[in-house]
Amino acid sequence: METASPETGLHCTQCGGELHPDEGQIFLTCPFCSSTIYLDKSQVVFHWQLAPTLDESKARAALSAWMAGNETVKDLDKKASLTGFSFEYFPVWYFKRRTPGGKEEILIEPAAATSVSEIRSLRLMAGDLRKYDVALDAQSQAPTVPLQAALDWMKEGEIPETEIIEKSLVHIPVYTFKYLFQGNAYTALVEAATGSVLANIYPAKAEAPYLLVGGLTAMVFICLAMIPVFSGLFGGADSALSGLGLCAGIGCLSAPILFGLAVWVAAKV
Repeated sequence: METASPETGLHCTQCGGELHPDEGQIFLTCPFCSSTIYLDKSQVVFHWQLAPTLDESKARAALSAWMAGNETVKDLDKKASLTGFSFEYFPVWYFKRRTPGGKEEILIEPAAATSVSEIRSLRLMAGDLRKYDVALDAQSQAPTVPLQAALDWMKEGEIPETEIIEKSLVHIPVYTFKYLFQGNAYTALVEAATGSVLANIYPAKAEAPYLLVGGLTAMVFICLAMIPVFSGLFGGADSALSGLGLCAGIGCLSAPILFGLAVWVAAKV
């Protein structure tokens, strides 16, 4: 990674004070306003941190709630076995974009290698960010993805660099949990500021049983609805009325059966 040299003539983007980084230095505290700065390819960006609000027990509870939710297989929270966890401050590139229409949006890109690309979906609010504290260095993962590489990813997504109005490096607090389910290993992240659970691959609910029940229910009631229609077409108004009564009667009998089938599927899948 290229870094700024002392001759570059850098200035703090917060107060404008002149910065004199040592050769090879990538983290710098402004001596005038105490802003923490990250230097990358001669570009100066703010360096922030997100303060954690969850300790280990609360992070485990957030993971358990997610496992017991609607996205995962039934009883994953009871059947999965945790094999390990760790805590660190993970680096991400934080971009503020102004669209041609004048709308502002926040974009996130990983600043280090990760198998959980869902980290891009994090919602980081500017008001939650704090100046990075160098005391966290021992728990922080260093950025390995250059700023320009992240900007190039934006271009590949048809977001020109001219629309990026703010660039920052943010270290976010993350618990990484490893767990086993049916002999397969999985990874889930718990973002320790909001409790958001992030995972790319996990034991998801099978959709086929739900689609089958939904399709069966739709077919039954479509068929029932056709009874008074065909009765009226071929037998007149009296037949249509009789068909409507038959439709209502069969519908009242079939509804509890279909509902019970849906409940059974939900309990098993």
